[in-house]
Amino acid sequence: MGSTRPSMQELIGRRRRAGFVGRVDERAAFRRNLALPAEDERHRFLFHVHGDAGVGKSFLVRELEQIAREAGALTAYVDEDAAGVPEAMAAMARQFARQGRRFKELERLLAAHRERRHEAEAALVMGDPAEPDGPSAGSLAMARAGLVGLGMVPVAGAFAAALDADRLAQGADRLRARFRSQEDVQLVLSPERILTPVLLAELAAVAETAPWIVLLLDTYERTGPFLDRWLHEVMTTDRYGALPADVVVVTSGQHPFDTARWGGFADFMTDMPLGPFTDAEARGLLADKGVRDEPVVAEVLRLTGGLPVLVSTLAESGPVGPGDVGDPSATAVDRFLKWERDPVRRAAALAGALPRQLDEDVFRTAVDCPEDDARSLFAWLMAMPFVSERVERVQYHDVVRAPMLRVQRLRSPRWWRESHTRLAEAFGNWRAEAERDRDPDEWWSDERWRELRLAESYHLLCAGPPFPLPAVSRDLVDACFEGEAVARRWAQTLVQAGEDTEARKPGALGSDLLAALDQGGVLEALGVLLAKGSLDARGRAEAYRVRGVVLGKAGEFAAALNQFDHAVELDPASATAYEGRAATRANRRDYAGAVTDMDRVVRLAPDTARALAMRGDYRRMSGDFDAAMSDLDRALDLDPQFVWALVRRARVWRARGDHERRLADLDRAAALEPDLPWVLCERGDAMVHAGRHEAALADYDHALVLDDEYASAYASRGACRRTVGQPDRALADLDRALELNPRYYWALWQRAGTYLVLGSLERASADAERMRALDPDHWQARHVALGVHVQQLVNDESWDRLARLRDGLDTTHPELPAAERADIAERLTELLGSPPGERHELDP
Repeated sequence: MGSTRPSMQELIGRRRRAGFVGRVDERAAFRRNLALPAEDERHRFLFHVHGDAGVGKSFLVRELEQIAREAGALTAYVDEDAAGVPEAMAAMARQFARQGRRFKELERLLAAHRERRHEAEAALVMGDPAEPDGPSAGSLAMARAGLVGLGMVPVAGAFAAALDADRLAQGADRLRARFRSQEDVQLVLSPERILTPVLLAELAAVAETAPWIVLLLDTYERTGPFLDRWLHEVMTTDRYGALPADVVVVTSGQHPFDTARWGGFADFMTDMPLGPFTDAEARGLLADKGVRDEPVVAEVLRLTGGLPVLVSTLAESGPVGPGDVGDPSATAVDRFLKWERDPVRRAAALAGALPRQLDEDVFRTAVDCPEDDARSLFAWLMAMPFVSERVERVQYHDVVRAPMLRVQRLRSPRWWRESHTRLAEAFGNWRAEAERDRDPDEWWSDERWRELRLAESYHLLCAGPPFPLPAVSRDLVDACFEGEAVARRWAQTLVQAGEDTEARKPGALGSDLLAALDQGGVLEALGVLLAKGSLDARGRAEAYRVRGVVLGKAGEFAAALNQFDHAVELDPASATAYEGRAATRANRRDYAGAVTDMDRVVRLAPDTARALAMRGDYRRMSGDFDAAMSDLDRALDLDPQFVWALVRRARVWRARGDHERRLADLDRAAALEPDLPWVLCERGDAMVHAGRHEAALADYDHALVLDDEYASAYASRGACRRTVGQPDRALADLDRALELNPRYYWALWQRAGTYLVLGSLERASADAERMRALDPDHWQARHVALGVHVQQLVNDESWDRLARLRDGLDTTHPELPAAERADIAERLTELLGSPPGERHELDP
């Protein structure tokens, strides 16, 4: 029987829409647009609403959304709750799902994006630094196969601090080595490249069954910095694919559109500047509320300046004389609420302003009353014109909330402190519930946990002084580690707490952090925290550690090492700081130093598979194979399914010449993770060493089925194909590898050798020059140059000079490894010992 009755939310919505007076032209223009087919030249694809705070932008946007729904459109609303492009897409997907249209593939990729971002740090710390003896193709998948050649630029998180393309390449492909596919790597470094085409495909699918799809992007002054460029590319280019013509976008913010970016789109958009209500609009709203007495109307117009939110709020009072109209200034909020005779409701309206966002639980804590009373008061409050219900939350309009906060803080400082303390404790309890049965390392990756922690911090700041700046600054260090978007939310909270309490110190720190994030990302922001953030010794150590991680990802290893030195000096018990310094030292080929740091980590965290495996790998790089094997054995005893450790132990078997056990470990790794391309490449390399070329080619082929843009798999397959006498096919693979990653040193080396086999000496020399430019100190470029010289001597039949070259290799080419010189001498002896007529047929 009750199923036919409307819900409370529906009734509230009807009442609000019924009371929406004004903006007639804007609403009519939007309604007319939905009556025009997309092919009509009069149809507009973009509407931009803009104006000062309080002019009713969000109310109008919500009204436009309702108009769209009445026309049968699917709609999605995004505001400043979205901290980046992926979060905006997630908000859209959630709302489409509520309307019965699941974007399943987009939801899957968004979940993968969140998971991969938090796996990335482990991948970068545990990925290979450069091998001391020149990496194989498989090992290079972790150390050198950067992704800059794909045009990938980090856009989120600590990756945004990458300083140039060369250094980005070193860290980016360690992610590829860790993750299953190119898709996973891009989901970390450039998520919109993967997510946007899927969003467009999902929109195209639902466009078949809906007349319109309307995307509403509110508070654009806050979301525009990260959404505007993306939106422009989506709407004006085919970079991500085709946007269905049935999509209409509404943006709303305080500023006009950027004409430098959108000027060429002017014929396809409608600009909607909003100012205060006109005299006629304000009078119409007041008349609709029964306020018609001219002295009363004049007083409302005088006090409100025509700001819709204030006109609407004062109209709700039904004033009968000018004296009944409250002054909506910061010093007279009590008169602003004079229309409400019920003191309980008056108190609830004021207390409800304390939290930045509301739901029933938060409201009940704020008003401190029984549950049943809180429920009815909350329903009443939701019908007020100054309360806006956004995607997943409720909040007061800033124009009303600010004076309500000020009057309460000045009227009763003790009540203010106690109320904010109570709210902080409630959010702290909810946060503790979210932490239950979860590893502390997982807390910061949980958006719900972060929001609870942020609200707790805001209320603690408002309850001051004293202000908990050391604790909040420590949180800000962790927020910086999570990325720029998260750090920005924490900094904005400091600014807001400063404004709401008129406290200079938190507000100034927040402003400095926002400026630093704009100028230099999280690296600069961490510098501000170290200089001004009231951090204790452990907090400062963590700030230095995070700076070291950021610099290490950017390839600034000397600078990173300096930061890690500060971190371990301030906090000698920080295992993560020693681990980060070990990885940095290994990247500088200081393997002994890396082992020393990992000794400390193992003492601090004994019987930890990760620490033992990392130390074992650094011991392998330093040539201490027995100790390396001991560590890796212990790591695998602790975690038999630790694939990374299995691959590292396989490399120790390789160094010992035990190819059978090497293959056994790699077979086991591939059985545990059959779809990891880098594991397949590693096993393919082992197959090549064992002379099992067909099996190697099968592994490389499988890796490329899983990821057809995996440069290392192309390079490895190319090298293998040359070995089995397929130089033309080898060249095609190596060309593809270098197309994907132009700075792929090992692929250049292999291609130069292939050119030698094909007799293309000029091209081999050109590749040798590129190798020398990438790494002037590496012997392999000289090795190629020597091969070109040998081939020229063979072509000229200069046998005596070739013999002198062979006999003087130790003197003329000391930079080559001794084993390499011996191999070259042996091959030259074979060449010179053959009949003169057959010498041109031999591979030099």
